Amino acid sequence: MKTGNLFLVFCVVFFAGRPGPAAGSAVSVTVYNNDLALVRETRPVSLEKGIQTYRFRDVAAKIDPASVLFRPLSANAKITLLEQNFEYDLVETGRLLEKYRDEPILVSTRDGAVFSGTLLNACGGDVIVRTQEGPVRAVKARAVDSVEFPYLPGGLVTRPTLVWLLRSEQAGNYASEISYLTGGIQWQAEYVAAVNAENTWIDLGGWVSIDNRSGASYASAKLTLVAGDVHMAGPVPFPQPALSARQDRGTTAAPRFREKAFFEYHLYTLQRQATLKDRQIKQISFFSPVRTAVKKVYLFDGRNDNRKVNTLLTFKNEKSSGLGMPLPKGKVRLYQQDDDGGQVFIGEDRIDHTPENGTVRIFTGNAFDVTGKRTVRSLQKVGKHGRKETIEILVENAKDQNISVTVREHFRGDWEFMGTIPKILKKDAFGAEFEILVAKKSEKSFRYTVLYR
Repeated sequence: MKTGNLFLVFCVVFFAGRPGPAAGSAVSVTVYNNDLALVRETRPVSLEKGIQTYRFRDVAAKIDPASVLFRPLSANAKITLLEQNFEYDLVETGRLLEKYRDEPILVSTRDGAVFSGTLLNACGGDVIVRTQEGPVRAVKARAVDSVEFPYLPGGLVTRPTLVWLLRSEQAGNYASEISYLTGGIQWQAEYVAAVNAENTWIDLGGWVSIDNRSGASYASAKLTLVAGDVHMAGPVPFPQPALSARQDRGTTAAPRFREKAFFEYHLYTLQRQATLKDRQIKQISFFSPVRTAVKKVYLFDGRNDNRKVNTLLTFKNEKSSGLGMPLPKGKVRLYQQDDDGGQVFIGEDRIDHTPENGTVRIFTGNAFDVTGKRTVRSLQKVGKHGRKETIEILVENAKDQNISVTVREHFRGDWEFMGTIPKILKKDAFGAEFEILVAKKSEKSFRYTVLYR
């Protein structure tokens, strides 16, 4: 096929991830819980004397340009950053067609026809061309085989780029550091627990999942994860990323994370380098399974559900049980072995950030053979602003074993108990938790009276 002009053939290419930093550089990535990361990178920068343009490529597509900090590391460097532009208008079909309106293009169809002429418009994949012969042709998207362009128009880039206007007092190669915030990266903790048949201990293991959709890859990076709720003034205003590919879990224990408190957060630094590819979910072992004592708890909260009784597993995050490291919030999946030796999934829950010596409560679901009922038996006005309530709690146990049930009650304002009450497990300004023992195949009830002033 011959034409009167040299054309650039446009094609779509899918990359596994964008290239990483330039050779001789070092990068560290600090990832937060709320779709945010701090990228800090050192690169050699070669400059001439005077004012010049420098293109800093391979930055994240979801970078916040206002957060960029440039710092020369060489002691003799006298470099001034005068201006910064973030170029993210990437080469893709739609943008090329927009740029080429009223410009010459060449369209080839699936049936072998070729139309050369001026692009008038492109809408929904349809291409409208005024041919060199004069007629206007509307080529439907389903018929287009390829579109060819004479050159790459200005303003389009193949990867996100920071363009700096720099002034250097002298020529030379300078080690420089750039840091910036980017959206599109987040992490979460994930825990897997295997519970024994007697519900007296669990083997608890932890993983961290890092989801990188920032538009850049970070090779051999120092990785730090921040657990805590960092306040941000607003979202990072950049385009949504494409779908990510999942990476299989590893099985090696290798070096883990070192934890330390910092400001009002906790930092977890991986004790080896890691590569975070763009459009990838990476899972790293957080800690090897640890066996710790656990307690099965039945909880009835009649204000939330006046029938169901919750089932929970609780344990202490303490060093004596093999744990003790502050646990970041995340999802816990629970399994238990059945009589045939297979593991059965019995529930999952999300835990909040849990400090050392804190108590972890995992809600596994509602009990099948245990139910409850909460009834207000009397309500009496006391004085001008007070009132007195009498509440009855009934718990039915259809199991073949005796159980202990925790009953949670909520109170507001200035209140106090009157008369006889069951055993109190916990009490604060907002309520109390009682404990009652219910024999197998039976029911048990109790009443209490509370006075509100």
